Amino acid sequence: MVHHRFATVDGHRLFYREAGEASKPTIVLLHGYPTSSFMFRELIPRLAGDFHVIAPDHLGFGLSDAPSVEQFTYTFDALADLTNRLLAQLRVERYAIYVQDYGAPIGWRLALNNPSAITGIVTQNGNGYEAGFVPSFWDGVWEFHRDRNEKTEAGMSHAMSLEAIRWQYVHGVADPTLVDPTVWWHDFALVSRPGNDAVQLDLFYDYASNLPLYPKLHEYFRAHQPPLLAVWGEGDEIFGPAGARAFADDLPDAKIHLVPGGGHFLLETNLDEVSRLIREFLAGLPRR
Repeated sequence: MVHHRFATVDGHRLFYREAGEASKPTIVLLHGYPTSSFMFRELIPRLAGDFHVIAPDHLGFGLSDAPSVEQFTYTFDALADLTNRLLAQLRVERYAIYVQDYGAPIGWRLALNNPSAITGIVTQNGNGYEAGFVPSFWDGVWEFHRDRNEKTEAGMSHAMSLEAIRWQYVHGVADPTLVDPTVWWHDFALVSRPGNDAVQLDLFYDYASNLPLYPKLHEYFRAHQPPLLAVWGEGDEIFGPAGARAFADDLPDAKIHLVPGGGHFLLETNLDEVSRLIREFLAGLPRR
């Protein structure tokens, strides 16, 4: 049974989904752009029998509050801090993380802030190395960060269009008819809330702050050797397969699975395979 809850953290109302018994090992599911915990709606019931599952909506996304950029400074540091405070409020002290897209830099910050809290990592098209960035997608983001002006801002605003959100779901997918159109309409509706365009532009701008974090992340990998599963849509044209393979540079025991015919949102097309891999991975983690 999946529960749909709200918690107030630092004065902000955050929505989260929760399932499974709190006494069981916890996994925290961290979504990417432009979606929310909605992306985990089918995965959560498949994990809840054996695990305690928590899936929050980041501030500015999904059903969580979306204060204006005048009321809140949107950075990945700030989103990670809110997530950390939410988990503390829920008395979650040790947990595995599933990170995808934006969820990755949030998850990396949680791990760096408290390495002993992390029991394992599932990264599904969630980059931790420069090797994974596909230039055709990211060159515009880097240009926006170097010179934020009306022209570069207009280019990034296109990422919030229905067409661009649909592309995120269907690019690189062998059979796009497997993707329910509801998902991109759902995300588009929530991203289009009044004032949310400025929120997303600030996060696009701040994404470049994640790259300087990578050396510390790699040092964390080498020092702590967290168990890691990288399960990746092989056709992703945002974070390419090189991003999955790169984890083996610092984690020689990492389990890496490239899924043919899968794209950026792998749960929409390959849920059975991905959920099986995650369950097997989580079952092998130390229970302490």
